[in-house]
Amino acid sequence: MDAMIVFHAAFFAFFVRFNFNLDQVDRFQILPAVFLFTILSIIAMLFTRSYIGIIRHTHMGDLVNMMKMLGITHILLLVSRSINEISGLTDISNFLPASVGLIAALLAFPLLIGYRLLVKEVYHKMLSFKLKNNTKKVAIFGAGSAGILTYQALVGNGKSEWSPVAFIDDDILKSGKLLFGKRIFLGTEGLKQAIDKLGVEELVIAIDNLEPKRKREVINICLDLGIPSKIIPPADQWFHVGISLKTQDIRDVKIEDLLSREEIKMNNGNVVQEIEGRVILVTGAAGSIGSELSRQLSKCGPSKLILLDQAESPLYDLQQELKNISGNHEIEYLIADIRKRDRMRDVFDKYRPQMVFHATAYKHVPMMEAYPEEAIHCNVLGTKNLADMAVDFGVEKFVMVSTDKAVNPTNVMGATKRLAEMYVQSLDHHLSFINKKYPTRFITTRFGNVLGSNGSVIPLFRKQIMEGGPLTVTHEDIVRYFMTIPEACQLVLEAGVMGQGGEIFVFDMGEPVKIVDLAKKMIQLSGKRVGEDVKIEFTGLRPGEKLFEELLNNFEMVKPTYHPKIKIAQVQTTDYSRLSKDLGMLDEFIDSGDEMELVKQLKLIIPEFISNYSRFEVLDKTNKILN
Repeated sequence: MDAMIVFHAAFFAFFVRFNFNLDQVDRFQILPAVFLFTILSIIAMLFTRSYIGIIRHTHMGDLVNMMKMLGITHILLLVSRSINEISGLTDISNFLPASVGLIAALLAFPLLIGYRLLVKEVYHKMLSFKLKNNTKKVAIFGAGSAGILTYQALVGNGKSEWSPVAFIDDDILKSGKLLFGKRIFLGTEGLKQAIDKLGVEELVIAIDNLEPKRKREVINICLDLGIPSKIIPPADQWFHVGISLKTQDIRDVKIEDLLSREEIKMNNGNVVQEIEGRVILVTGAAGSIGSELSRQLSKCGPSKLILLDQAESPLYDLQQELKNISGNHEIEYLIADIRKRDRMRDVFDKYRPQMVFHATAYKHVPMMEAYPEEAIHCNVLGTKNLADMAVDFGVEKFVMVSTDKAVNPTNVMGATKRLAEMYVQSLDHHLSFINKKYPTRFITTRFGNVLGSNGSVIPLFRKQIMEGGPLTVTHEDIVRYFMTIPEACQLVLEAGVMGQGGEIFVFDMGEPVKIVDLAKKMIQLSGKRVGEDVKIEFTGLRPGEKLFEELLNNFEMVKPTYHPKIKIAQVQTTDYSRLSKDLGMLDEFIDSGDEMELVKQLKLIIPEFISNYSRFEVLDKTNKILN
């Protein structure tokens, strides 16, 4: 087909060149000259492979290829004319004049491109007609490069369930213009117009660097308007050489998209400099926080990474994940229990870690309220084992992951984490007092809930929605802080770098989220109606639970660091000798099996520990009477 177009363009070029003067045209052997030019173009086509493109997917690269092919054809014409003039093989009238060849190329180019675009347009018209009743009308939010790629992905897939009918963009300069023949509407008001005028049924958010605040606004508008919203993944996940966006890359909006915040800017150079070439131990490595810490640490070039957990299956899963991305460093996977002091001594003696990231903890509030001895054994005495080993074996930094539930605790879990904070901080203060140059520095990081962690509310709600509901919320006024797991781990690493010993770092958790609002939005994002398709039930606060969490108690103040998202809590340090004796007594009460006496001792150590909706509230009443 391309050769036929070139043949006719060359034939017509003769008449254009000589202003349709037949006497001038008759001086040339038109058919041999045109035939020879066509042969030269075929040679150029074989060289540039301009003919192999799929016509219905014609793009800018094909246009460039056509220009190359026609340019090479003209060069071949000039070379063959020159050779003929030197050798005298045939009459010069059998060749196209150079001017005619140039005109032929200029005529052939729009014909070749026009033919392709016509076929492409006809194909898509036929396809859209065929799928007219089986596709959903969608608007694309974003009329930039990402929006264009999204449009091409949707219309280029013959099996796509979506038919783009409009673009939405916040740029007023684009408003009212056409892109691929589709009108560009302005902002969220334009989305409402597109729904009314064009019957838009879904929105695809296709702006790669859309600010989280604006993303939330757009998603919430979609929820209010009752249309589903989808989103393209970040460009770095799909944009590579030779790879473009595919329809299967476009995913449903998740609740994490509504809870996302401004991206945290990290100084990764500081973290890499601190970690590179060192032996790093991560406890609780198979958990939500521990596994993400392991992933991020593995990219920082440690000489050896020791991943320790007592949960066999999750640790195996992490091993399979990290197997092919460990780089030049070793990774050791250890099944071990931090509560076993002798086992921990063996681990520290064998591997000699230089930094420890301690993420092991029992964290589920109602469960630990039922088993306080287990919470104390793991969260307090297990932490003490690790901290003591860190001192004995000269660990440089010990970074402990704590929780906002340690602030003004109302449950056993939060109290045990607060006691663990107190121990490592008092130990750091004790070491610096007896020897200013003591190598081990203890650092604590404190933050709230992380999105999608094992046993958290979001996976629970997803499961309940899949089962048709109801979604169980403990109280209509309960609120929580949320942070993504990667974000929390980035801040843990950054705090570990900046810590000089004895600090409790608190993270900026953003705005608190009402859990009932979270439940409603998750129901809406699933395409169901709140109260009709899926109901919400209020079950009452669980043992030890409180309506809101705090990052600081009434007596704590904060001071800033060089990182705007990280502050230092100024907390009064407990006397190390007294606290060591208290922990010894706790250990004895564990062996006695008397839970009430055990928790009573915990409350004596932590006066601010006031139980809430718990069987241990009776101990607070007793303390009031005694006081």
